[in-house]
Amino acid sequence: MLEIAFYIAVTAEAMTAALAAGRRKMDWFGVCLLACVTALGGGTIRDIFLAHYPLFWVKNPYVLLLVCGAALLTIAIARVVHRLHWPFLLLDALGLVVFTIVGCNIGLEMGVHPIIVLVAGMVTGIFGGVLRDVLCNDVPLVFRAELYASVSIVTGALYYFGLMAGLHADLVVPGAIAIGFLLRVLAIVNKWEMPKFVYDRDLR
Repeated sequence: MLEIAFYIAVTAEAMTAALAAGRRKMDWFGVCLLACVTALGGGTIRDIFLAHYPLFWVKNPYVLLLVCGAALLTIAIARVVHRLHWPFLLLDALGLVVFTIVGCNIGLEMGVHPIIVLVAGMVTGIFGGVLRDVLCNDVPLVFRAELYASVSIVTGALYYFGLMAGLHADLVVPGAIAIGFLLRVLAIVNKWEMPKFVYDRDLR
């Protein structure tokens, strides 16, 4: 189940990145590159800082074909995809929690400290979007919109501590996904945000 959800999430992230590239009038190479950065960037950064080699998309290069194929498909059906705002928000929420659990799994396999397990999950979940927004010259969504990184941390914590409590993975995985997904959707609907730091004093 987790693997299927992972590929669905990768495809959705690639398609939303392709739309972002289209809004900035990028060429087809730029569309595919931005899709790869968005869909695979978080896992790549995680693998680099954990020294987890080969990188997951190097080990399975067909993921690159999936991402680029989804991006090019989006070019062809952009007018249809553009109307599917809520479905893609829901798929993005699913991607966030699924990527987080996948990242936590890598941390567990590497035997790192529990804090780093949670960081690995969060990095996997959010950093593709951060890189996308930076390349598009935007303030990353995770720093300015509804609860996002916090949802990733909560999901990772539920997953990790559920396993540490001796619960079976078949129970912990869907439970963490369901709670994290629901929390993200509620944050979108109710516009729950982290407190913001506003400093506009004129020092001149």
